[in-house]
Amino acid sequence: MSDKALFIAEKPSVAQEFAKALKYNMKRANGYLESEEAVITWCVGHLVSMSYPDKYSPELKRWSFETIPFIPNEFKYEVIPSAAAQFKIVSALLNRADIKTIYVCTDSGREGEYIYRLVAQEAHVSGKVQKRVWIDSQTEEEIQRGIREAKDISAYDNLSNAAYLRAQADYLMGINFSRALTLKYGGYVKSYLKADRAAISVGRVMTCVLGMVVIREREIRQFKKTPFYRINGNFVIGGKTIPAQWRAVEGSAYFGSPLLYKDNGFLKKEDAEGLIKKIQADASCKNGTSAVIAAKEKKTEKKNAPLLFNLAELQNICSKFFKISPDETLKIAQELYEKKLTTYPRTDARVLSTAVAKVIDKNIKGLTSYPICSAIAADVLKNGTYKNIAKSRYVNDKQITDHYAIIPTGQGFQNLQGLSPVSAKVYEVIVRRFLAIFYLPQVYKKISLTLKQGSETFFAGFKVMESEGFGAVMKYSFFKNNTADSTENGNDENSSGGDAAGKKSDNADNEEAEYGCDPEFLKILSGLKDGTETVCAGHDIKEGETSPPKRYNSGSLILAMENAGQLIEDEEMRAQIKGSGIGTSATRADILDKLINKEEYLALNKKTQIIMPTLKGEMVFDVVRYSIGSMLNPTLTASWEKGLSQVTEGELGKNDYTVKLNEFVRNNTEKVKGLTNTSTLYKCFDYAASFYKDAGNTKDKGKSKTKAKKKQEG
Repeated sequence: MSDKALFIAEKPSVAQEFAKALKYNMKRANGYLESEEAVITWCVGHLVSMSYPDKYSPELKRWSFETIPFIPNEFKYEVIPSAAAQFKIVSALLNRADIKTIYVCTDSGREGEYIYRLVAQEAHVSGKVQKRVWIDSQTEEEIQRGIREAKDISAYDNLSNAAYLRAQADYLMGINFSRALTLKYGGYVKSYLKADRAAISVGRVMTCVLGMVVIREREIRQFKKTPFYRINGNFVIGGKTIPAQWRAVEGSAYFGSPLLYKDNGFLKKEDAEGLIKKIQADASCKNGTSAVIAAKEKKTEKKNAPLLFNLAELQNICSKFFKISPDETLKIAQELYEKKLTTYPRTDARVLSTAVAKVIDKNIKGLTSYPICSAIAADVLKNGTYKNIAKSRYVNDKQITDHYAIIPTGQGFQNLQGLSPVSAKVYEVIVRRFLAIFYLPQVYKKISLTLKQGSETFFAGFKVMESEGFGAVMKYSFFKNNTADSTENGNDENSSGGDAAGKKSDNADNEEAEYGCDPEFLKILSGLKDGTETVCAGHDIKEGETSPPKRYNSGSLILAMENAGQLIEDEEMRAQIKGSGIGTSATRADILDKLINKEEYLALNKKTQIIMPTLKGEMVFDVVRYSIGSMLNPTLTASWEKGLSQVTEGELGKNDYTVKLNEFVRNNTEKVKGLTNTSTLYKCFDYAASFYKDAGNTKDKGKSKTKAKKKQEG
């Protein structure tokens, strides 16, 4: 019997791709494929899981304060009953005498590592050479490279340690805190909600995310609108009337005045009217009918194409564009990966590696066969703009841990016809984001004007697009006007030409109104000289009010999780705290899905993707707040994930993490046992219930997903 290699994949479809890439004459058997040279088998996701406490001792099946905290010295594992048949097949193959080398081909990430390590552990594999195949896509070339460059599995021991520790942290916190809080407060919650179940489910990441949503909802409820009144002066320049916004700068009669909202509005309308009367009575500005150009500033502004997609960014964009959940986006991204169209989806990186940058022309050449973007890809090849990409901000080895960003492979086009309409759109989004990095920045010419009327000052800004740059790429075939919102495609609708006083970029916090204009008018503005007198055609009062914080949608919540509880839009700031997020790219969608569909702590409006708490969710939030409040702290939750990253990098020992984890679980479980705060919680329950209609009549108020009182979605 000749020696053979065994390849073990995470699922049957992936095993099939390895079989194609190996090009062996494989024959199908029960649960595996075999040829003269090799055997290929597969898991079906997880085959092994951690055992429940009652497997350690029958008395642990009953929830009791006497048996917690439950922190075993050694964890027990067992084969998942539904996967027992495949485990038996895989175990036998792993231990077959003629199998000398095992190639581990599960997904290239922490969870994929964990899936195999558990199987090998329970199958008691020994005496075999085990090699880890680490790939970024399922193209034949990448699979062959991964096999050729496979490292001994020991090179991934730190990753394996982090995987085990992640599971143990979730297990210990989930079991001990859920039991402690259910025993202490479950009866009260069940009685208040008139519910069938009393269990209070708590999780290392899940509870923190619940807290983020509830806290945001309560900020919105407690928000008090502040009205303000801003003044625009209407000035005639080059035959056009342009508005400019007043601001109380130094020298103004209102500089530092308590009558102001910020420095560009009044808290009372009569004070705004008083300023206009003062200007109109000022002889130095001809009773308000003239003004002087006090300053003019010209500048060029460049806007680069956005960084590439990681999973969180893709989930955010898909929530915004297609109103689909993060879980749906992940499924689509996984589908595109398995159909060889894109690279590995569960990545946190938004850049390419140096090695990939050297051969990126292959991906671009492949895209010339993608009809929607073939001309763009051909243009990139013709101009050779890909040649210097390694020197750009889109390539950075230091910002990559397991995988580089999600990009098109330039292959797999035979699978395009089988995609659903939404999947096809998601693929187009990924392709355009990729091709955009090979284009020049968008360039805007800007002019800012400062106008004086007596001691008072008005400001206005104007801009025109000089070069469309990467914006030419971001014209989606599925949008009516071939564009999306300005945050994605960079095309500012304000620079579409036309009347100078037409569209503007303005909001409650803008200090300077900015208007799009045509190139001819910008020339006129460029010719203005300081001291030039202009006509004032009058003043307007613009009434506004401050806005409450926005509710999370499914995409913005994923971004907030990635950024340790902060919704950070700025790409550079996001890069600075990378690795300090809540959960991982592989788990965040599942966490949201559990909160919404299993626990019913959150409610998702599928049409808008807006996320709000349910009454049940708010009650659980209050229970945690007054017992294990640190579970709601995004910084602390992110620090647990950071610790796992440090274990992966070899910067933190496995035992050090375990000691901190056990201490945290032990201390907080004991703390819950001694609490006497039910009267406080009932007040909190009543407060939360007041915001839900029919709170006293529903069988389970936590299910009143659409009955929030006086709530706006959006």
